[in-house]
Amino acid sequence: MVNRAAGCIMLVLALVGCGGDPRTSEVPLAVLAGNAEVHDGSRVITEGVVNAFEEPLHYWIEDEDLNRVELFPHEMIAPHLGQRVRVEGQFAFSREEGRRLTIEAVDVLVEDD
Repeated sequence: MVNRAAGCIMLVLALVGCGGDPRTSEVPLAVLAGNAEVHDGSRVITEGVVNAFEEPLHYWIEDEDLNRVELFPHEMIAPHLGQRVRVEGQFAFSREEGRRLTIEAVDVLVEDD
């Protein structure tokens, strides 16, 4: 009886969990820029405009106040250069390499006229 109850609970938790990773937090770029250490190692969702620099090649997302986070992998974000996007992925911070987001999902945001 206990095993059956435990199995039912696990099934319910699995079904409820299908709505997304509860450990992923929406974090504005200003917060990631101003409090990077707190979010190091976290899964985050943030949004901004994709920009790039050629030498050395790197891509980043930034907001209107120029808060920035570098984005990887390049192949996933390069097609969105100049677009406003919402990205989800693993955030990392180090004093040597700065703020970085390894993206797992990119959604282009449509601006209202």
